Amino acid sequence: MLLADFGTSYCKILDTHRNSGPRIVSTRDLDRSFRADLATGHNATHRSARSINELTALARGGLHLVGRPDFVLLDCGSRDIKFVRFQNGRVADMGWNAECGASMGFTIELLATYYRLDYAAIPAPATGFSVTCGVLGMSHIFDAVIAGIEEAEAVARFVHGIALNAYRFAHEPEEIFLSGGLCANPLFVASFPCTVHPLGRFVLLEGLLATLRQDSEPAASIRPKKEKPDIA
Repeated sequence: MLLADFGTSYCKILDTHRNSGPRIVSTRDLDRSFRADLATGHNATHRSARSINELTALARGGLHLVGRPDFVLLDCGSRDIKFVRFQNGRVADMGWNAECGASMGFTIELLATYYRLDYAAIPAPATGFSVTCGVLGMSHIFDAVIAGIEEAEAVARFVHGIALNAYRFAHEPEEIFLSGGLCANPLFVASFPCTVHPLGRFVLLEGLLATLRQDSEPAASIRPKKEKPDIA
């Protein structure tokens, strides 16, 4: 069975009948004829036989991977940000923001390419810019560079501001489990003012696998199973 998380910039695909694990394909490079059996994300309704909401997939995947009754899971994608808060093994709160988190991940990736930066080599700054939108927030970088601040430092302050905005959107928890491609960005992870546990970019795929398990269909897990409560 083909499972897919159709992201705005990248698609994550898993064939449950193979042992090769999930693969990542640039959305623009994905064959137009590709269709999944079960999917979530951007264009999922048009490119799959069955689709589920991204927040549902995020919640089910997070509960499987975290294995705790109480936690906050924040997903930072290319286009938007989402969070789910669990209490006693049940969803207690959730949110989805495509405006204040607009193009956040896409902008951070774009800046690395434009300024030729390695985020692993840039320390997290003590302070950041006030950023509520990835696209509009870039003006802070341009102004800072004109004022004489090094490009890497200006971008670091921007990333810090993006992380702080996402943290506030998730209601400022003491601990966050992070989902999405930005899990691989050390600067972004280090910019949160709380403990961060990166789960990687396949959490929504795990949510699709959890959906299959609920349907009593066989599916191999991407990661080892953990003892956990069930999500409705």
